[in-house]
Amino acid sequence: MFQEPMSRHTTFRVGGNAKCLIKIKDKGQLLKLVPYLQITGQDYFILGNGSNLLVGDKGYNGIIVKLDSSMGQVSVAGTRMTVPAGTLLSEAASAARNHSLSGLEFASGIPGTMGGGIVMNAGAYGGEMKQVVESVEVMNREGEILVLDNDTMEFGYRTSVIKDRPFIVTEAVLKLEEGNREEIGAKMEELSAKRREKQPLEYPSAGSTFKRPEGYFAGKLIMDAGLRGFCIGGARVADKHCGFVVNTGRATAADIREVIEEVQQRVKEKFGVRLEREVIFLGDF
Repeated sequence: MFQEPMSRHTTFRVGGNAKCLIKIKDKGQLLKLVPYLQITGQDYFILGNGSNLLVGDKGYNGIIVKLDSSMGQVSVAGTRMTVPAGTLLSEAASAARNHSLSGLEFASGIPGTMGGGIVMNAGAYGGEMKQVVESVEVMNREGEILVLDNDTMEFGYRTSVIKDRPFIVTEAVLKLEEGNREEIGAKMEELSAKRREKQPLEYPSAGSTFKRPEGYFAGKLIMDAGLRGFCIGGARVADKHCGFVVNTGRATAADIREVIEEVQQRVKEKFGVRLEREVIFLGDF
């Protein structure tokens, strides 16, 4: 798809056109495409669900390689579950529940894909990918397949060894525990209720905008800086949870970026704490 609006592919629901967007429906396509893009020198970006991405209003003059949810099926053998990178974390959590496997309940409300969740060691409510990942299959830019075990992944708070290396996650093997399907489902619903109560899910956003600074909570710092409800254009610091910057329905990518940067500046000035954003900026604003 040429000149594809990225507002259709990010949870912020904003962003200009990508020069081209290619949906990957199986690993074989990926193995052929990425080495070709590498050889030809094309700029490209690997996209999952777009839940941690802000694309500029002027778009991205490169190729978006979107890992589609149809890349493959989740498979289960005993307590091990193999999950393709394009699978939504919510779908993976539901598959685990359906097979009476516990350990992935925390991920049921995270809006990203397995690939993105692995790269950033996604987590919520005391759980994180590090706790359940046994191994990760990745591809390098030359199309070679490697398998990294949990220790090699070097998982940390919202990071992994992949984050700053030219690897693309293709699938992950999770090691879960036998459990009771009804109890697992009840836990997922409990966490879902907490999200609805505490997070501004009624607005498009990228989830938590900032990483948790050591010794602090980003949302509280932002609130204490007097920034609850702070807005520029259609972008706003959420009243319900100050750690979220949301699109109230008419925001531009530039609005969202300005709010994020203003929050960072004011918190730094008031408390001497640098808020590091989780959101990736891509393209021209």
